[in-house]
Amino acid sequence: MSLAPENSPAHDSAGASAGDRRATAWRVFLRAHATVIGELEREMQEGEGLPLTWYDILVNLECAPNYRLRMQALADSILLSRSGLTRLMDRMAAAGLVRREPCPEDRRGTYAALTDNGRQALQHAAPGHLAGVKRHFLSKLGDDDVEALILALGKVVKAPAPASPVSTGALHSY
Repeated sequence: MSLAPENSPAHDSAGASAGDRRATAWRVFLRAHATVIGELEREMQEGEGLPLTWYDILVNLECAPNYRLRMQALADSILLSRSGLTRLMDRMAAAGLVRREPCPEDRRGTYAALTDNGRQALQHAAPGHLAGVKRHFLSKLGDDDVEALILALGKVVKAPAPASPVSTGALHSY
């Protein structure tokens, strides 16, 4: 509930306050994220037998120099704790998709590295995933919506938006 008078500039033409609109924006963002991620997760699991988080790890490693990243950098890029990533890496290594490599510059550090099997799994899964992103998200947005999202969400993450999507050929093109 807003404390601003109904006829003040803090209300829109329908009487909703700026605070109410911001709360609505937050809820719509969360719901859209949950809906899209839920659909993408379901499709990835049904179509490829991969959890979406595994796919995300494979993409990050495929885009990294020498197809490997320090474990902490990978954990940061996929928004997992180090212990959460360690458990995932154990399962992915057992499946032959990734391997651990020692870090010669820092004996305490470890690299997560993409295997040939991991790269093949990614190449097989990417077309279906990208089609899902288009179907469940991008097809719902016009060009102006896309630009507004880049601008608005770029402010949230406080990082300049890339000029184009991460790309290693057609594998990651939308």
